[in-house]
Amino acid sequence: MALLLEHEFKPLPADKQIETLPFLEAVAHLPPFFDCLGTPIVYSPVKADLTGNIKKIRAVYDSNPAKFKTLQNILEVEKELHGSAWPKTGATLALMWLKRGLKFILVLLQSISDGERDEEHPNLIRVNAMKAYEIALKKYHGWMLQKLFMGSVYALPYKSDLLKALEKGKEVKEEESIEKIHQFLTRVTPILDAIYEMYTKMNAELSYKA
Repeated sequence: MALLLEHEFKPLPADKQIETLPFLEAVAHLPPFFDCLGTPIVYSPVKADLTGNIKKIRAVYDSNPAKFKTLQNILEVEKELHGSAWPKTGATLALMWLKRGLKFILVLLQSISDGERDEEHPNLIRVNAMKAYEIALKKYHGWMLQKLFMGSVYALPYKSDLLKALEKGKEVKEEESIEKIHQFLTRVTPILDAIYEMYTKMNAELSYKA
């Protein structure tokens, strides 16, 4: 799984303090995942959003690496800095949307890894993509974006083509690809869960629609 495993995420530490720089360096390799889904009109903006949010967080980190060493540091400092405008500002807002894009990727891959499928069309990934969208993004999208996504599922690639794209064109047995997906999920899911938990604890989650 060349695309997913080419840059490893550091294991989540016991205190759940996620170091900003290693996290950003690892996650920077993931936006091309959306190229593997085709349907540019839908997924190019999602990819661009993911990339843009990574850059925003990186700019804040680079302004003071010691102050923003962990993701929690970012939220804490910006809460103090921006007052009533927080959390709808700065790197806090960028990370909020970034985690949603990552959630979509992880739920989609977990669904494929778990073998969830349309029994009549087992090589399609509509079921997996719809589940990921429902869980990660739908409630944050307005009516037009929701309709656009619902239509896009009919242009998604076959599962076999998606797995080949994730292997960067290399022919690999499906079970080998699924095992690599499992490895990726094992590494990244605890990190993403910790970020969601941090937003909940700090009351930083926003539910407005894009």
